[in-house]
Amino acid sequence: VFYMNPCRPSSDIAPLLQPEALGKLAHDAVHALLREGESLNTQASYRTALRYWAAWYGLRYGSAIALPLPVASVVQFVVDHAQRSTPKGLVCELPDSIDAALVAQGYKGKLGPMAHTTLVHRIAVMSKAHQLRQLDNPCQDAQVRELLSRTRKAYAKRGALPKKKSALTKDPLQAVLATCDDSLRGKRDRALLLFAWASGGRRRSEVAAAEMEQLRRIAPAEFVYTLFHSKTNQSGRDRPENHKPVLGAAGAALQDWLQTSGIAEGRIFRRILKGGHLGGPISPAAVRGIVQLRCALAGIEGDFSAHSLRSGFVTEAGRQDVSLADTMALTGHQSIPAVMGYYRAESTVLNRGARLLDEEKGKAKEKNEAKNS
Repeated sequence: VFYMNPCRPSSDIAPLLQPEALGKLAHDAVHALLREGESLNTQASYRTALRYWAAWYGLRYGSAIALPLPVASVVQFVVDHAQRSTPKGLVCELPDSIDAALVAQGYKGKLGPMAHTTLVHRIAVMSKAHQLRQLDNPCQDAQVRELLSRTRKAYAKRGALPKKKSALTKDPLQAVLATCDDSLRGKRDRALLLFAWASGGRRRSEVAAAEMEQLRRIAPAEFVYTLFHSKTNQSGRDRPENHKPVLGAAGAALQDWLQTSGIAEGRIFRRILKGGHLGGPISPAAVRGIVQLRCALAGIEGDFSAHSLRSGFVTEAGRQDVSLADTMALTGHQSIPAVMGYYRAESTVLNRGARLLDEEKGKAKEKNEAKNS
């Protein structure tokens, strides 16, 4: 029936004559959908990476970058930015003059080699750019892949591991919360910190984007927050773990903030303007600033950021023997290796396996004491 009676377009719409090729409008629509489906953080990191590639290429080769890149250019990018051991110490091939120019023009934050994780990200972004344009991908060339693999192993042998932020576990978090007074700013910060921590270690973007419409009150000072979209659920699938409890101290702090601020719709966490007036929504960067400022006021030692709330929650959950399944339901992790990566050094010393000999000594002591009594 379909072939006998095909749908016919309206007479005022010209039919597409090339089914095997996209027209300009469809091409633009595809790119718009791809951009809209990406998180703002991903878009920003991609733009930064591609701007750097273009600047580096222009300074290194004296011409504008054009895709597809030759394999040799990608290899040159790696050796320009990856450090290697020599009798004179660690070196890379990026000329000092080009390094200085990249910093002066705002493409780099500081002189010297970039972190290995940044290098890997830059290569991944360039690989994605080729993939989306259906071009021969030099980043997937066997030579490039082997070079990156060996580079990673060389960094590991030197002990150059990625630096992780300190975890805000229960005790340091209590010290941080103690810096929050009864002012509007203090109530906001207390509610924000507890909301982010107690609901499973929310990411800073999730905290900044939290809406009243996603918050459901289940008791006078207890709530359930529905996280429709996250890094691990970017397609917005309806899952039981989307619903995050905000109970106890976290619920009480949130209730206090909402009652004092009068917020009933829109973003939950807002800026505080001069004079103690309520402003617009806070940004993800502001969440990081709040964590760092409160940690500094509390005088606790460590390198903290907004992510310290997430790692602190997971570490504390491990300390208090919360099951991995319950922990992952709150954090939103989909794989065990991913959530295990958040445990910090302080959770290592709590491993009972490290004290097996001590436990045996303790049992022997108890037996002797019982025998003598």
